[in-house]
Amino acid sequence: MSEWVYKHNEENLLESVTAVSNSSGENKRAAILMERIAAMEIQSTNKLISHHHSAPPPPTISRRAKLLLTILNCLLVSIGDCSGPIFLRIYYLHGGRRIWLTCFLETAGFPLLLIPLSISYLHRRRSNPSAPLHHLTPRLFLASSVLGVITGLDDFLYCYGLNFLPVSTSSVLVASQLAFTAIFAFLIVRQKFTPFSVNAVALLTIGAVILALHSSGDRPAGVTVAGYWKGFVFTIGAAALCGLFWPLVELTYDKLAGRAAVTYTLVMEMQLVIGFFATGFCAVGMIVNKDFQAIQREAAEYGLGETKYYLVIIAASLFWQCFFLGAIGVIFCVNSLLSGIIIAVFIPVIEVLAFIFLHENFSSEKGVALLLSLWGLASYSYGEYREAREKKKELQRAPALSTV
Repeated sequence: MSEWVYKHNEENLLESVTAVSNSSGENKRAAILMERIAAMEIQSTNKLISHHHSAPPPPTISRRAKLLLTILNCLLVSIGDCSGPIFLRIYYLHGGRRIWLTCFLETAGFPLLLIPLSISYLHRRRSNPSAPLHHLTPRLFLASSVLGVITGLDDFLYCYGLNFLPVSTSSVLVASQLAFTAIFAFLIVRQKFTPFSVNAVALLTIGAVILALHSSGDRPAGVTVAGYWKGFVFTIGAAALCGLFWPLVELTYDKLAGRAAVTYTLVMEMQLVIGFFATGFCAVGMIVNKDFQAIQREAAEYGLGETKYYLVIIAASLFWQCFFLGAIGVIFCVNSLLSGIIIAVFIPVIEVLAFIFLHENFSSEKGVALLLSLWGLASYSYGEYREAREKKKELQRAPALSTV
């Protein structure tokens, strides 16, 4: 309606200008009318621009809510990181031999995400009846599917290694993913290196080398030297692939989802797709290896009994889902390096749990490697603390400079 009125007024003004310009001695009035037309055009353009920018901005999260969300995700990572490996090792210790099944369990809990996603959708529909079913764009879906395949491959490497290594050794080796995360974060998302992060990388590498040089007394019963070294190499490979995965997730947030608001709902949708494709990747391995047909027989022969067999694999699936959701949530709230730090910080807890529940030996070499890992973690954490403090000082200094 406003556009019709504007066009109608403009036509009347143009007719007036034509009539006035034909009259002698009224050129000044014609010029005034032309100025009025120009002013109307500017006013109409400004209205269109203001209408375009008056659309509601994407929802933002408050600082307090983000802090609470960060704490929640850190708890999820800690629960999954400490419990997932223990239950997988329990599966192996009492007669479980299906590596592809354990890979499958690491991401098979992804359908549980449909519960919070459904609640989020119903909440959006209540406030906006035309709310979309999901926030995933085709590019985000494709990126999440690729990340899912990478996750499936990483699960296979980790589970294969855990079949031959004690949990305490495997956890120290997995701690080297912090070094790989730092390197890949520098290459992919341009994360800055500091003397503290370089020191952390060096210490974690030395810890892994110490375990490699003193591996003779660490082999579980029934594991050959060749099998132990296979597990060692595969676990390091899993740590490297894990170190690549977290910066890729951060890159996906920054690049593909950068134009839209990255909400926690979007994070869960991405994890749902990642879990689906990772589980599908492992399911193909199970089909080829005929693991589905062997589950019932393996459960009947399991050392702890058939009921506890199913309880162990269900618990492992739930705890690993907590781990993955919490890890990508930490990346959403902060960055990929913090996710790597949290994974590494619970190494002592895993060592203690393995000693208590699995009765694993805690050799002096493991103690030295553990201390080096904690030293590297402390070095890296202190470097992050100093950098955050310097950024805070710069932000406080900026308003003072602007008032000068």
